[in-house]
Parts: sequence; C-alpha cells; structure tokens
Amino acid sequence: MLLEVLVHGPISRAEIAARLQVSRPTLSRITRQLFDDGLLAEGGTQLRSTTGRPSELLHVNGAARHFFGVKLTGDHLYAVVTDLNAEVVASVNTPLRSADVTEVVGQIAEVASALRTTFPDLTAAGVTLAGTVRAGSVHGSAYLHWSNVPLADLVAEATGLPTAVDNDVQALTAAEHWFGAGAGLRALVLVTIGVGIGCGLVLNGELVEGAHGTAGRAAHLVVDQSGPVCDLGHRGCAASYLLNESIVRALGAADYADAVAQARAGEPAARRVFGDAGFALGIIIGTVANLVDPQKVVPTGDGLPLYEVAADRVREGIEKSYEPDPAQLDLDVQAFDFGEWARSGAALAIRAALTGRTVTAG
Repeated sequence: MLLEVLVHGPISRAEIAARLQVSRPTLSRITRQLFDDGLLAEGGTQLRSTTGRPSELLHVNGAARHFFGVKLTGDHLYAVVTDLNAEVVASVNTPLRSADVTEVVGQIAEVASALRTTFPDLTAAGVTLAGTVRAGSVHGSAYLHWSNVPLADLVAEATGLPTAVDNDVQALTAAEHWFGAGAGLRALVLVTIGVGIGCGLVLNGELVEGAHGTAGRAAHLVVDQSGPVCDLGHRGCAASYLLNESIVRALGAADYADAVAQARAGEPAARRVFGDAGFALGIIIGTVANLVDPQKVVPTGDGLPLYEVAADRVREGIEKSYEPDPAQLDLDVQAFDFGEWARSGAALAIRAALTGRTVTAG
C-alpha cells in the first residue's frame, strides 16, 4: 500500500483498494498502522471521478525516514541523504583515498557516520557503481578493479545499516521508474551516455535484471561497419563514436568539456564528430525501442551535452533504426549531474527496504 502511494502520488483510499484488490476493513487496518508509524498522512481533497464527492487524499510523509545513497567512481565517492520520497536533503562529495576495498568501505562508513549526526534515523543504505553486481556482490568493476567483492555485507557491517548494492545504471533506471520521469510506467528505457554507455529496461512494471547481472548492454551495437575501431576491437560500434573518450580522441581535445566548447562554437570538425555520436545514440534508442516498445525513453548521463549540440542527428539515427512512426516515441531528456547517481543509490535503498532485499549486519 505504501508503495502505491509512493510511486503514484497522492491517492484516495478507494483508488488504493481498487488497485490492490483489498477489502475496506483490510485497507483501514493497514492505513491505521501506516499512520501510527508516521509513514502516511492525509492532506487535501480532490474530485477523483466524474460522480460522487471529493475524496480525502493519502500521501507519503517523506520526512518519516531517511536513506543513505552512495555512488562510487574509480576515484570519487558521491553520497546523499534522501527522505522517503527520494528527495535529497544532504550531500557529500569526496575523492577516494584508495581503490582498496577495505579503504573504500571504511570511507563509506566515515561519511555515513558524519551524516548520522544530523540524520540519526538513517534507515538503510544503497551503493551503486559501474560493473557486474549480483546479490549484493561486485563480480567485476573495471574502474575500481574489483572482483568477487561482497560489498553489501561489508558496508552493512561497517555502517550498521541494512545495505543494497547494484549496478549504477540499474539503480538509476529503478529510481526513474519509482521517483522520476518514468514513475509508474509499465515499459521504460533509460539510456546513459558519458564515460560509459548504459541501458536500463523496465518491462511489465518490473526492472529487467538479466541472468548474469548485465542486462541492457548496448555500447557495441554496430552503427557503421566501416567506422572507427573501439577499445575492444569492434569496428563502427556505438562506443567508437559515443563515449566521451572517443569524442575527445577523435578531436584531439584536452577533455570532454573542451570538445563540447568546440562544438558549441561551431567548429566544423567538432560538429561532425558530435553529429556522428548523436547518430549513434539515435541508433541505440531506435534499436532498443524496437525490441521493448517503451512508453518512454529517457536519455541522460554526464555526456548529455551531446544531445544539446546534435539533437537533429539523434533524431536522424532514430528514424534510421526505429520501425514504427518516430513521432510516437516519447523521448524525455533528463538533465544530469553526478549527485543523481548517488540519489539513485538512496532510491535503491528505499526499494530494497520496502521489498526486503537489503543485507543486514552480522
């Protein structure tokens, strides 16, 4: 019941009863318990149907619980505290002292301890990172060079918080599905671009997890068989055009910000390179959309300035690859910063706490 209100927003008792197919007495009992726990509150009335009187609306009391979210990169720790609605109320960004597992876990615990001085009611933790994650263990992380690390167990032990760990793109997709642009949708595609290329999928209202923790890989879809070669030796794949690193290398730029500046200034070479990257993004979007028929596609990530300077080529790539009418594809571009990755860690903690998928200390 709490989940229904959390995802779908303020809602009447009658609507909840219909959605969950529960009796009014059962609904009253559960509602009373959630009110006693401070998790639900009443606020305002609204006419929710064409007949009858306005209904009293239930909404989540976000301040009732707080959650700790962490995003790990190869050299940085981004952390936030959110309320139950996944609204950020505090944030901490700090360089990693080391990529050693013990050091990183210790640093996470230090940040959690510092934040607990203001938020002593922290309920659970969520940690995200790029790599292959299954059942709370990191089976491979190229940026941190970890393998077979039981991270959820280690963080739960160090912080005393029930902990969930997942791939960063999966966590971000889940956050958008519950708390963002895709809230409550049955079919959603999220595509992240930047240092890497990620693709998260929601089908039939559930996050697609895959058999080996690697769902949604789209970086090596072939765009042009005569194109450049990526780091894995694939010719003309999306990664060879679309990664920040690929764009910087193609232009001989100082960094990605320099490459973007060149494109915004109208430099012909930069416009061409970003145009090719935009076309590759369109191919990914169109191809994945063909497979899953999403209600919405959400492009995001630290490489998003690409869309600003090459939106026309993104649309061209979609038109080239998407079989139905491209006009029916709902593209919802979401602004991004690294704090959003950490927020998705807190959203992961919220999801895990509500579904019983956290690891507890000891």
